[in-house]
Amino acid sequence: MNVDPSRPPDATAAVPDVTVVVIVYNDESRLPTAVQSVLAQTLRGVEVVIVDDRSTDGSYEVARRLAAEHPERVRAYRLPENSGGCGAPRNHGIEQARGTYVVFLDSDDVLERNACRNLLEAAETTGADLVSGLCVRVHVDSRSRKEVKWYPWLYERTRTLESIAELPDLLVFDTLSTNKCYRRQFLLDRDLRFPVGIHYEDLLFSAQAYAAARRITLIPNRVYDWNVVEKAATKSISNRRDEIANFAQRMEIHRRVDQLLAEQGLLELKFHKDVKFLKHDLVLHLRDLPFRDAAYRHEFAALTRDYLDSIDHAAFDEVEPIHAICAHLLRGSDWDHLLPAVDTLTNRDKISSPLLERDGRIYWCDAGHLDGDGDGFGRQVMDVTELGYHTKPVEKMFLRNALTGYAEAAGTVRLAGRITNPLGVVPPGALLSGELEFYARRKSLRLQTFRFPVATLRHEGETIAWEASADLARGLRPLGIVDAVWDVRLHLDVDGTRTTTRLTASEPGLATGQLPVRPRLTRLAAHHIEPEISARGHLCFRLVSHEQVDAFVARGVQGPPGRLAKSGYRKAKAVRKKLTSGDTKIRLYHEVFSRLPVKKRLVVFESHLGRQYSDSPRAIYEEMRRQGLEFEAVWSYSGSPVGFPSDATLVRRWSLPYLQALARAEFWIDNQSYPLKLTKRPRTTYIQTWHGSALKRMGFDEPEWKLKSRRRQEEQQRTLDRFDRFLIRSEHDVRTLARAFRLKEKTLLRVGYPRNDALVRARQSTERPPLAAELGIPEDRRVLLYAPTFRGRGQRRFELPFDVERFADTFGDRYVLLVRSHYLDHVVLPPSVRGRVIDVSTHHDVTPLLALADGLITDYSSVMFDYALLDRPMFFFAYDYEEYVYEGRGTYFDLLERAPGPVVRTEDELHAVLGSLEKQVVKYAAARERFVADFGEYDKGDAARSVVEQFFSQWRRA
Repeated sequence: MNVDPSRPPDATAAVPDVTVVVIVYNDESRLPTAVQSVLAQTLRGVEVVIVDDRSTDGSYEVARRLAAEHPERVRAYRLPENSGGCGAPRNHGIEQARGTYVVFLDSDDVLERNACRNLLEAAETTGADLVSGLCVRVHVDSRSRKEVKWYPWLYERTRTLESIAELPDLLVFDTLSTNKCYRRQFLLDRDLRFPVGIHYEDLLFSAQAYAAARRITLIPNRVYDWNVVEKAATKSISNRRDEIANFAQRMEIHRRVDQLLAEQGLLELKFHKDVKFLKHDLVLHLRDLPFRDAAYRHEFAALTRDYLDSIDHAAFDEVEPIHAICAHLLRGSDWDHLLPAVDTLTNRDKISSPLLERDGRIYWCDAGHLDGDGDGFGRQVMDVTELGYHTKPVEKMFLRNALTGYAEAAGTVRLAGRITNPLGVVPPGALLSGELEFYARRKSLRLQTFRFPVATLRHEGETIAWEASADLARGLRPLGIVDAVWDVRLHLDVDGTRTTTRLTASEPGLATGQLPVRPRLTRLAAHHIEPEISARGHLCFRLVSHEQVDAFVARGVQGPPGRLAKSGYRKAKAVRKKLTSGDTKIRLYHEVFSRLPVKKRLVVFESHLGRQYSDSPRAIYEEMRRQGLEFEAVWSYSGSPVGFPSDATLVRRWSLPYLQALARAEFWIDNQSYPLKLTKRPRTTYIQTWHGSALKRMGFDEPEWKLKSRRRQEEQQRTLDRFDRFLIRSEHDVRTLARAFRLKEKTLLRVGYPRNDALVRARQSTERPPLAAELGIPEDRRVLLYAPTFRGRGQRRFELPFDVERFADTFGDRYVLLVRSHYLDHVVLPPSVRGRVIDVSTHHDVTPLLALADGLITDYSSVMFDYALLDRPMFFFAYDYEEYVYEGRGTYFDLLERAPGPVVRTEDELHAVLGSLEKQVVKYAAARERFVADFGEYDKGDAARSVVEQFFSQWRRA
């Protein structure tokens, strides 16, 4: 062991508060910066122990120089031979440390200026053996030095744990040793050392420290900057995934951590760790499998098979279906299905399997996985019904297109492939056509595309086979230099409907060679292109320029002209971003558009933030059209304009035409809210129709609004004060909505809801609406509508609170169930209920569905107030009543007391009351009558006409 001879340890020196152990190997240029980040700490009682892992460059000499320059604070050591990892130098640092606490730092990273002070203060205050702070990954070679916080949710606030079992995510996700401060005596007493001779030593050391610590404190302070160089010539250990030995060591560390957790009795932590392994650790390597040869793949499977067998089956339920599918296929070395599944793992929306429908469920594949294991686990993993593939039309599918043939001759590339045909979405008799499209990857050059027809397309059951030739020597004319990479996609037309695919090259070495091209910037720029495979596994082509040109371009880019050009481009990009930003649009609205004259008879309509053509705004609009009024109609839409009226001007919400229309409109009519920051002009009349009476507390009656600052409350009130008229359907609305929004009496318009005019008329009708036939509902089936309230934000899929297959089996011979989820939710029904349960969530307007239904099943949705006008049975499935009422916003009245139908809590109770609609009609007749009197007294069927008469009658044609 070598130690700086000029710096013998001084046993009499004052004990430092913190020792920072800086390890280095062949990093002489960055070592001084790392050490300086320690010397510059605001905590002065910090020493530096540099341990060189027998570098072959000048790292140790730099370390000795730093020790000589700072003799009281820096010591330098050198290991007798290179250990090949981080464990040995860190262990030596622990032995040489004199501080009360120990922090580890890599030579290519830095400590935040207050890191040691904040870590020490937390340790001394809480008595923790281990304190952990926020690490930030700094991408130092990116243009803007992009920063990404390392699992920031763990560090949102200061908290102290008495056991790692209190926060399993800490052990599972933050496995770093470098963003932490350890009590040195704790390390010595527990004999905590890094493993030597194996990579991924942080995973094991951190797990050991977490398990041994009697107290752990987390602080929200940034303490460690992990400098990341994406284009480093030498890959870091964790990024050497092409080395099977690297993966073998990773798996060995995982086994050691599992053994530790078992010995400590922390089996719950093992479960959380298994979940993370399936959705993170394993995925990192699975994504690379298509680029590896057969020998690597089989050794990889051998290393993981036993480990996957040790994972609790319940962990598979906690990850996304494709993660579980890939792990299960890997266990069985089913390469024919695994490699396509990895394509979906990498390209999340891609459908890479033909899929299988059996017993009313959708499965990824069969090949013995559904019934071969005996315990039903394979069937459970392969079930992808919830992903809703079976509900998508071909134009909404991203299909796998596997490249099967590649050949070059005389400047032409001949390509062949097979497009996955899931569940036969492309029928055998479909008329097929297609074209290959080559387009520049750089977005600014996307308009430059070149297309070649697909000569052969034939239906082969589970795939669509195709062949095409592209004369790239003549047909592809790149600019040269600036458009170096060209991507390829195949557009497939199925009976006139188009779907787009990318070409997946899953076999290594399939696409090789060179093709001549003629760049527009002359052949001096480049003279050929070469095929390559993108990081996502797709075929693309790279323009290969002459070495002299590359050197010339490099000098230009790095020199003054290049820097000037890049600076100008960045400024132009920033200006463009600023011009299209929300703040700029708001300024344009107020400073430009609002200075234009208000346009007479211009009316802007909007329903549910532009998501629908529906509700009372639709009813008023159609009444205006029915009466033949002369006006200019503008409808706002977000997403797709499909379903909106063709006799109106359609504008995308938040677009400049939208803002200009709002600024110049004589009337605004909507049922929720126009953008909150837009001030309504005095000469514009805002008719707010709203979208339902209130059960749950609203506006300033909500607990969270009562706690907001006065400034925030005033801002909210200003947006509410824009309403010139607010439609009221009962005095209940006056006592609830009007009060909660602090509306003035003169604002209230007691006319009822225009959307409910159709329901009042439907109550008098005995004819079945034509919508029944459109939905394919048999004449002998009654119709039930399930319309629940919105239950949370950010959900991808709405989970039905009852077994829909059991429902269909029980009542399918009597009822057809329509499921209408909230417009912010998404529901998926299994094929087994096809024809008996129908998803109608995409229907813009709920009113026709209400008119069709012979009975309504809901929970707390405001549709109860509307449906009551039909005087038909209602059922309230309030399975979470106490949680909704007492843990949420609260309600204005007790639904249990005033519900105009049975309130049930369980699925069995729901089935019991659905036995006879006629019985419910009679039993709750009086309750329904009281309900309508209390909550719909102004809904008389003429609300739309009343609104039009009061505000627009003068617009009739002479």
